[in-house]
Amino acid sequence: MGDFHRSCVALWYNIAVMKKQMNVVEKILASHIVEGDPAKGGELGIRIDQTLTQDATGTMAYLQFESMGVPRVKTDLSVSYVDHNTVQIGFENADDHDFLQSVARKYGIVFSKAGNGICHQLHLERFGKPGTTLLGSDSHTPTGGGIGQIAIGAGGIDIAVAMAGGAFHIPAPKVRAIVLKNRLRRGVSAKDVILKVLERFGTKGNVGWIFEYAGPGVATLDVPSRATIANMGAELGVTTSVFPSDAVTRAFLAAQGRVGDFTKITADRGAAYDDVFEIDLAKVEPMMAAPHSPGNVVTVKSKRGMKVNQILIGSCTNSSYRDIRTVALYLKGRHVADDVEVGIACGSRQVIEMLAKDGSLGILHSAGCRMLENACGFCIGAHMSPRTGAVSLRTNNRNFEGRSGTKSAQVYLVSPETAAASALTGRVEVPTKNPVAAVPSPRKFPIDDSMFLYRRTAGRGVKGAEIVRGPNIATVPKGEPLAESLSAVCAIKVGDKITTDHIMPAGSRLKYRSNIPEYAKFVFEPCDPTFHDRCLANKAAGLANVIVAGESYGQGSSREHAAMCPMYLGVKAVVAKSIERIHRSNLINFGIVPFVFDDPAGYDMVDEGAKFTLDGVRRAVECGEPVAIKTPKGTVTATAALSERERRLVLCGGLLASL
Repeated sequence: MGDFHRSCVALWYNIAVMKKQMNVVEKILASHIVEGDPAKGGELGIRIDQTLTQDATGTMAYLQFESMGVPRVKTDLSVSYVDHNTVQIGFENADDHDFLQSVARKYGIVFSKAGNGICHQLHLERFGKPGTTLLGSDSHTPTGGGIGQIAIGAGGIDIAVAMAGGAFHIPAPKVRAIVLKNRLRRGVSAKDVILKVLERFGTKGNVGWIFEYAGPGVATLDVPSRATIANMGAELGVTTSVFPSDAVTRAFLAAQGRVGDFTKITADRGAAYDDVFEIDLAKVEPMMAAPHSPGNVVTVKSKRGMKVNQILIGSCTNSSYRDIRTVALYLKGRHVADDVEVGIACGSRQVIEMLAKDGSLGILHSAGCRMLENACGFCIGAHMSPRTGAVSLRTNNRNFEGRSGTKSAQVYLVSPETAAASALTGRVEVPTKNPVAAVPSPRKFPIDDSMFLYRRTAGRGVKGAEIVRGPNIATVPKGEPLAESLSAVCAIKVGDKITTDHIMPAGSRLKYRSNIPEYAKFVFEPCDPTFHDRCLANKAAGLANVIVAGESYGQGSSREHAAMCPMYLGVKAVVAKSIERIHRSNLINFGIVPFVFDDPAGYDMVDEGAKFTLDGVRRAVECGEPVAIKTPKGTVTATAALSERERRLVLCGGLLASL
């Protein structure tokens, strides 16, 4: 679709909704829709203002962007952050960082050096703008919703398309209002609020929804608190979460020296929602997510006294000044328990500078805390793995089995308040017993953007700049057109809530993210280390590999490698009871058909290793009809519900193959 046509669609939509009482989501989308009609449902194409990548996903995103032949980025702003693999063991990570920096210089992308901080915290501080759209190759990009931004996580190839000026596609969203009343008690914080939401709505069944936070209680939450709630909305499986942009937002941006970026965006009185859920903040108590899911929510009180071996505070969820200063207030003049290890990772250099000036760093050091690099680190299992069988309290957002780097560890997700109170005794403690005073919002933040490179050439780039490629930078594989019929084999059968960590392990394996043939060796390693060899053998025998899965397949990280590497191994289809949004999009982008069982009982009819046929699979995709899966136990049917755009991509072998 041409630029003129897109402008006409956006103008038409704006005129159509001018007289309507709109919620925050509708107001932001009104100026960004370039394809589709929300009133008719289906799929919408939206214009993307900003993009972000991080080093674990950015290398592939930029390789894909480079293959498109576009001379410079076409977004208002694109930022490349290095925050995941900053523990550089071996040459691979350092080489990738050089590649990312050279790409940024060439194409007009702002580059955030390793050590600057975590992408979502930094973007909130320095770049996020209310009323705009942000697309990021990280599932926790919705953190930007804390300042009234429609911020969505996606696969790297979607970011590449957005940087090239293309639209991003989402299902016309349903909007649920989470209405907040009253205010939180001391010792209770935003982490407890989002865990309360997860307790109610769980980690599956929320595909296609956007959660919009509303009500008088919103005004009692500062921006870091709002960002925490929006961040962990990713665990719900929603498209994104968003708060209004109000006086609190304006004060935060003014304190960051960015008041000019402020736009007021609040829901109109009488705005309609598809559903409403109310939370009385005054009644929220300290909560925690027990192993091994963010949706396995219990009260802290129910686990009080449980022995704890490790406590880690930070990550993109809880690494703001407000969070770490709160921990320092709990620990002031005291020492952590002898038999507990406590590590703290701040979200940015700005946070560290503020903690140094107010004495908090000294407090944390004297209390016996280990100060870690301001990076993702422990959240993705890149370091600080707990000992065998340990109980680890963490303020990050995911506690999938083995994600910490230790499969036997029991990881609980908690607030900074609960983490700090528990650090003092080495046992789970309720932080409301001896709460500390609330940390006031700073009137002015210290500004030092010296580790953001190429800001002056952002959007323009440096013509003729050379791209640096280490030996770990491989070519991007492309899919093949979908065959008329497939002789297939069930290469693996997995259960419910299989995450992208199960499919493509992170931790020490992330260093191969730029080298698909190498990284593909570890597909499904936590479930079945022989999967790679078996798939290649099937592929050599002319058989299509098919993955069979239960409910909520593909939860968690946005890493597109969980689709790209299986494609490389000859996976042609996934047949599941349900598939999560980002992973479903990634499967389509790489030419893998996302089938869903017409009857969930069909899952029991397909055994691992069973050979079967998918007769007329291409026609089934073309027409949106069920495909018959003829197995030794009988025939079951499954359907791929695809938009016209998605259908074209699957048929030709994926997005890159379509260009």
